[in-house]
This record gives sequence, structure tokens and C-alpha cells, in this order.
Amino acid sequence: MHTHFHPKFSLITVTYNAGAVLEDTIQSIITQTYKNVEYILIDGASTDNTMRIIERYRDHIHTVVSEPDQGLYDAMNKGLSLATGDYVCFLNAGDCLHEDDTLLGMVHSVAASHEAPCPPDVLYGDTALVDSEGHFLRMRRLTPPEHLTWKSFRHGMLVCHQAFFARRAIAPHYDLRYRFSADFDWCIRVMKQARYLHNTHLTLVDYLDEGLTTRNHRASLIERFHIMCRHYGTVPTVMRHLWFALRTLTHPKRVQA
Repeated sequence: MHTHFHPKFSLITVTYNAGAVLEDTIQSIITQTYKNVEYILIDGASTDNTMRIIERYRDHIHTVVSEPDQGLYDAMNKGLSLATGDYVCFLNAGDCLHEDDTLLGMVHSVAASHEAPCPPDVLYGDTALVDSEGHFLRMRRLTPPEHLTWKSFRHGMLVCHQAFFARRAIAPHYDLRYRFSADFDWCIRVMKQARYLHNTHLTLVDYLDEGLTTRNHRASLIERFHIMCRHYGTVPTVMRHLWFALRTLTHPKRVQA
């Protein structure tokens, strides 16, 4: 039992002209009952009401940067460079921590664990999908495996990026070659360095079901294919995709479920 586990969480939000949904994200973080948190907000020089919302909560936000960037993952790299916590997690505008005691629940989950070592290199959990009003739609279709490893993502992104807390010491910068799926690559690279990944068995995040990757679904899938080839080998990746395509043709309903 790890009773002295009291990590500092660096929660990073990257935003651009998302004033309509940003406030819910900020509130979900500043109302956490666990207080060893630093909140970093990276804004891409928004032209909407984003900065007015940020100013309203400025006392609760550790670091604010508002300047043009080279896109989502460039902004995330800025946040990573500014982070000082033990763990980093990225919550985009519109995404929220599931409950006010989500972080406390994660810490208790590790403290109650009899598995070694401590601290874990990755903390992960499940994701609920919500609409723009914050109403629950469904749980994410892909569920986190009981024991996550870097090889798990051969089956797809089984853990949502927002429900994946990486120890900052092993968290690399995002690879800017990828415009839509650098988070998929980043999680694999983190897990390749991780010795112990802890399943919190908690729903960690409410994910707003309308993101950049959703809008650019095809380009994202092509990037993921290249990322899988890079990490898992081209032939196994091609074979897996052929098998999946065949399964889709023969059992269309089962794949959609």
C-alpha cells in the first residue's frame, strides 16, 4: 500500500476560439477536491471571448500563454515545456474531469494498490462521451484493457488521450509530423518507456464528442496506420487491417457495437 502517494498533476488545456465550451473545462479542474494541481492554459491567440473567460478565472490558473502557434500539437508541446508536475494530462476545451473528486480518486486508487512499483509511470481510466450541454451520451466504445502495455494500441487507441496521465519525466514532445494523430504516437512512446501502468478502474473524463480528429477522421486514420507501421511493423499492421476489414464485411453489426 502506497500511503505517501501525493503527486502534483499538471493539467494542460490547449484552446483556440473555443470560448463556447472552455468554461466547463476550467470549472471541472478548479473545483477538484485534490489541490496539488497546476493548471496550464495555452491559447492560440483566440479572437472570440476566450481571453475574457480566462481572465475571469485567472487566479486559479497557474500559467496562461496566448500567442499564435503552429497548430494543436505545437501548442501542446508548449504546455509540456511549462509543466512542473509529476504527471501531465491534456484536457482540450470542452473536455472535463468526470467528477470533482476524480483526481483524489486516482490518488486513492494508487495508494490502495498492492502492486509495485510506486509511483506508476502511467495512470489511466475510462471515458464518457458527452454532448455540448454536458449530457451523457455513452461510454467510449473502446474500453481500457485491464493491463495496458505499448502493444495494446495495435488494436487501436484503447485509452482516450484525455484519460491517460503520463509521468512527466518520461513524456516526450509530440511529433509535429502528425497533424491529427500525434497523441496516438505520443501515448505509444510514453508506454514504451513505462515500467508500471496503473489502471484506476475509474471513469476519468467526460469527452466532448466533436473534436478536431472527428472532423478529420479519414486523415487521422491514415496517420494512425503509418504510426502503427512505425511502432509495430508494416506487415503485421497491414495484416491486422485486412483482418479487420474482412471482419467488418462478415459481421458489420458486431463491429459497430
